[in-house]
Amino acid sequence: MADNVTSLFRSTTAHSPSMAALTREGGDGVGPVDFCIPCNPYFPTPAMFDEMASRLKDIITYYPSSADTITAELCNLLQLPPQCVAMGNGSTELITWIDHLLVRESLAVPVPTFGRWTDQPMETGKRVDMFPLQESSGFALDLAQYAEFIRARGTRVAVICNPNNPDGGFLHRHALVQFMDAMADLDLIVIDESFLEFADAESEPSTVQDAVMRPNVVVLRSLGKNFGLHGIRFGYLVANPALAGKIRSMLPKWNLNSFAEHVVFMLKNHGPEYMESLHQVRRDRLDMARQLSALPGLTVYPSQGNFLFVRLPVGAEGTVVRDRLLTEHRILVRECGNKVGSSSRFLRLVVRPQVDVRRLVSGLESVLYGSRRGAAVPELGTGTSYSSGTAAVDRLMSETNGAGMAGLAAQATGPVGMPGMNPAPAPMPTPAAAQMPTPVAAQMPAPVAAPMPAPAPAPAPAPMSAPMPAPVPAAPAPMPQGPSIPSMPNVASMPGMPGIPGMTPAPATGLEPVAQTGMPGMATAAANRRAMGAAQGLTAAQVRGRTAPEEQPEPLGWPAAGAVYNQVG
Repeated sequence: MADNVTSLFRSTTAHSPSMAALTREGGDGVGPVDFCIPCNPYFPTPAMFDEMASRLKDIITYYPSSADTITAELCNLLQLPPQCVAMGNGSTELITWIDHLLVRESLAVPVPTFGRWTDQPMETGKRVDMFPLQESSGFALDLAQYAEFIRARGTRVAVICNPNNPDGGFLHRHALVQFMDAMADLDLIVIDESFLEFADAESEPSTVQDAVMRPNVVVLRSLGKNFGLHGIRFGYLVANPALAGKIRSMLPKWNLNSFAEHVVFMLKNHGPEYMESLHQVRRDRLDMARQLSALPGLTVYPSQGNFLFVRLPVGAEGTVVRDRLLTEHRILVRECGNKVGSSSRFLRLVVRPQVDVRRLVSGLESVLYGSRRGAAVPELGTGTSYSSGTAAVDRLMSETNGAGMAGLAAQATGPVGMPGMNPAPAPMPTPAAAQMPTPVAAQMPAPVAAPMPAPAPAPAPAPMSAPMPAPVPAAPAPMPQGPSIPSMPNVASMPGMPGIPGMTPAPATGLEPVAQTGMPGMATAAANRRAMGAAQGLTAAQVRGRTAPEEQPEPLGWPAAGAVYNQVG
């Protein structure tokens, strides 16, 4: 394993080798402890796996039912109208069709985020306007600034991941709805809620019911992540019938497999187990954040996902830490050096049970400090650093100066003037004192190391895209609050759900200041992120971005009336 780990990461087109490849390389038939793939470790239950194993022969021998049949069962479970849903072979398949069918020329996305939202449109020659999230604000997304950025760039499609991957940043539903209405004249708005079921900062966080009432909004949902079954590859999107039908009509026949069908039809009998698994992940997230934040020099950012985004101590290099954890401790972590907007100083660590977290913390202590707790692992020498994989975005950014596939086609004739796609600038060197925020007062064990001085405010970097030829207009004025769209307690009770005539909101010219100041808990969360240090650890409220204790409803059955989104908090 030790001799081949570098080649394993270099040879994959993903960010990390597959678990199957790592298991084969290990030679003992056992893979490493997985802190890389963001999967629910508590669902399905052992009894559910036993049931699937007993049916394995039939599941893999015969064709599945049609996608319409499987989708209808899922919609019956979630109480969503089938005409508003398209089910795909993983969210990646749906992202691909969204790009091909609904993105015409340009797409805006905050970075760092899920790589397919930058890679996919670049591969098809679209302009990608990347809005950099600031480390100084804990990578929190300011919707008002994002809206101004979109207007200035003239972007036609906006993407928001909530919670965001890799940092777990969370936006409240009412702020997202306001953003939708302010951007109603865009071609498309995508809200990627792949990790939303792990959030507990709001009782009804999903925008699914808001999306079906708007002409240009798609909500993307994952099943593999929250159901703990990445290998099955299934996910779905929700939109008004016209948008959902356009995607559904282009999906390949038999795009859903028999395993996906079997799981979907199993779910109605396992609602309580599913709900308990989500609660356990949230409890583990708090415990894991506390343990990691006690490591000297390690910064842990608040998360509403089933993962934690951490910054390594000054002097530590992510690929070295990753490789040593794998070879010396059989622990796999996600090093984020190939994520646009991130660097090798950051790791994304999946939330796992406490026994695994203790092993991770022990491994990090050994790798980062050795026999001297507080001394970081040295960085790689000059010329020996390498990227964590060869994802398409790495190749396109380096080969075409950010121009995407259009740049490859035009290299023979000269550079491509593709606005908005300059490669991400190299991170500026930052003094150690400026990189370590001051810890906030927390009811945690005594600090292991003295808190670092508070950093000086860092100027906002330029967006990761070249300026447009046209002059940038002034920030749009806030629009007065219009009448609210009535709530939908059960969208499935609306028979037919035609193209929802008359539902096109009047285009707005800006986003109200409430996106900055009126979002419950967000100002506090942003302040917590800026003030969060490594030595003194985090309070539960800081980790979760909320102040109220988590409610624990007694699981009675599978959540009804869309409560798969509404009751997980």
